[in-house]
Amino acid sequence: MPADDFVVTPWNVEGDIDYDKLIKRFGTQKITPALLSKIEKFTNESHFMLRRGIFFSHRDLNRLLDDYEKGKQFFLYTGRGPSGHTHIGHLVPWVFAKWLQDKFGAKMYFQLTDDEKFWSKKDMTLEKTSQFALENALDFIALGFKPENTKIIIDTKNIKTLYPIAAEVAKRINFSNTKAVFGFENETNVGMIFYTSLQSAPCFIEDMPVLIPFGVDQDPHFRITRDVAPKINKPKPALIHNIMIPPLGGTKGKMSGSNENETIYTTDSPETVKKKINKYAFSGGQPDIEEHRKKGGNPDIDVSYQYLRIFFEPDDKKLKQIHDDYKSGKMLTGELKEILIQKINKFLASHQQKREMARDQLDKFLLKD
Repeated sequence: MPADDFVVTPWNVEGDIDYDKLIKRFGTQKITPALLSKIEKFTNESHFMLRRGIFFSHRDLNRLLDDYEKGKQFFLYTGRGPSGHTHIGHLVPWVFAKWLQDKFGAKMYFQLTDDEKFWSKKDMTLEKTSQFALENALDFIALGFKPENTKIIIDTKNIKTLYPIAAEVAKRINFSNTKAVFGFENETNVGMIFYTSLQSAPCFIEDMPVLIPFGVDQDPHFRITRDVAPKINKPKPALIHNIMIPPLGGTKGKMSGSNENETIYTTDSPETVKKKINKYAFSGGQPDIEEHRKKGGNPDIDVSYQYLRIFFEPDDKKLKQIHDDYKSGKMLTGELKEILIQKINKFLASHQQKREMARDQLDKFLLKD
C-alpha cells in the first residue's frame, strides 16, 4: 500500500488515515467551530472528545440540532459487533453517547449484532457471538446507563421487533447498491448482503429522528440507510463519527480484538496492562536517554500519548503539560508510559467492579419483543 493511501471499510482498516481525505472520500461534513458552539449552546459544556477532534465528522447534525431547538426530540443509537471481548477502543462512542444522553435527555438503543459477526467470520459460531453479546453488554451498562431510558437489542433475540422494519428497508436495497458500497462478490454469503437492513432497523424503531455516534468505519452501512429513509417516510439518521483508535503497535489502522498484544481489553488485569503498555506500545521517543533529552519525543506518533488524548486524560491543561514535557525531552518514554498505565488501571478497576454489578441488571436492559 502506498504511504499516502489507506483503507477504511466496516471490516478492514489499514494505513495512516488522513481524516480530511476520508471526509471527502465518504462525502461527510467536518465538525466546524460553529457546530461545536451550537452543540455547547444546548449542553452548556464542551466535551473533550469534541474539542480534540476525536469526533471529527458528521451527517446532518446541524439539521438535527435545528429541529431540537424547535422542540423536536431525538433518540440515540449505537452498537457493537460481538466477536470477542470489549476493548478500550469500543468504549469511545459509548462514553460519548452517555454524555449526549445525559445532556439531551434522549432514549438510547444499543444493538449487538451477533448475526453479522457469525456471517462475517469463517470460524465463528452463533453460540460464541451470543455469548460475547451478553459479555459486551456488561461493559456498556457499566458506563452508567440506566434501564429506564436505555434498551439493548440482540439481533437473534429481538428478530420479532427488527424483522418487520428490516423487511421494509431490504425491499429498497438491491444487490447493485451493496456490491458498489461494500465490494461484495459472488462468494459473499446472503447474510452479509442482507445485514445492512438489520443494522438499519433500530434507526426507525421510534417515530422520531435518531443520532448515531460511532466509528467512521461503519459509515457505509448508514449511507445506505440514509438513502432508504425517505422511501419509507422516515427522517434520515444523523451521524457523528469518531476517529479510529490505534493499536498498541502504532498509529496506523485501528485497535482489533483479534490481536491481544495490540489491544487493551476491559477485562485485563493491572499486571497485563502494564506488560502490554511497556512491551508493545509504540514510542515516539529517541533511541536513548541522552538523545531524547536533546531532541525530545514525538507525541503525534506515540501511542501512549494518543491514548491519553483520545480517552484517558480529559483535562486539557494536564494533557498539554504532558505533551510539552515529552516533546521537549523533559519527560522520558518510560515516564509517559507509566502515566498511561496508572490511568488505565484506575479506570479499569472501577469499570470491572461496575461490570460485575451489571450482571444483576442485565435483564432489565434487554429489549423485550
